[in-house]
Amino acid sequence: MIRQTRGRGINKPSGLDAALSITTAFTPFGRLPPYEDLEGDDGYPRYKYEGTDPNTFTNRALRACRDTGLPLVYFIGVRRGTYFPVYPIFIVGEDSNRSEFTLWFNWTEVSRSDSSTRALEKRYVLRETRARLHQPIFREQVMNAYGSSCAVCRLAHTELLDAAHIIDDSKPHGDPVVPNGIALCKIHHAAFDQNMMGIREDFRVVISPRLLHEVDGPMLKHGLQEMHGSRINLPRRVAAHPDKDRLEERFSEFLNAS
Repeated sequence: MIRQTRGRGINKPSGLDAALSITTAFTPFGRLPPYEDLEGDDGYPRYKYEGTDPNTFTNRALRACRDTGLPLVYFIGVRRGTYFPVYPIFIVGEDSNRSEFTLWFNWTEVSRSDSSTRALEKRYVLRETRARLHQPIFREQVMNAYGSSCAVCRLAHTELLDAAHIIDDSKPHGDPVVPNGIALCKIHHAAFDQNMMGIREDFRVVISPRLLHEVDGPMLKHGLQEMHGSRINLPRRVAAHPDKDRLEERFSEFLNAS
């Protein structure tokens, strides 16, 4: 993850016709996250005009990128003063009625109009958008919320941590938002995904009965069995706490699998 402090808006240096970068600012916890505005109905990322005049020099600079196929850097705010860079990204369309440009990651893969996409293409676009934009933002924001430590065992080595989804992102409400995420080390993430470990809506850890009485070395004993009944470490901001409705739904899956 590369992080860099940026301003906001469209960056067009004087003397150039086309823009170099675009920026979306960070939205604090408890408000609509920035990527709510990054995705159109067809799954393609969007970027709003700067201001209300489509012919301001900055909007013309993005139009120049569209017309020439020049790439941009997209700086997406993941916390105050910290941005995740996406490169390359291209302007591949424009909707003047909605005052926005359409973005995509590879100019050579674009074979579309601004009309609605086919179902198969839309599924591909949604997967690609989540992988390139949503997941890195989701990880950075979850790590920030949990202080870069595992919510279960407090392991604080970022390279050994994952941003785990409570509800899988393939499901309709599996949004990549902090209340649908928990920072977990790789062993606890795997146990959570495999329904060997559940987390109740009161934030208590439950280990599957089939594991509680096994004897299989110190990792099972100290890493899983001794976590049974413990309470996860929560973010300081209440708005970043795991969503209890999602936890309840996910815990029902755990019980059905146990």
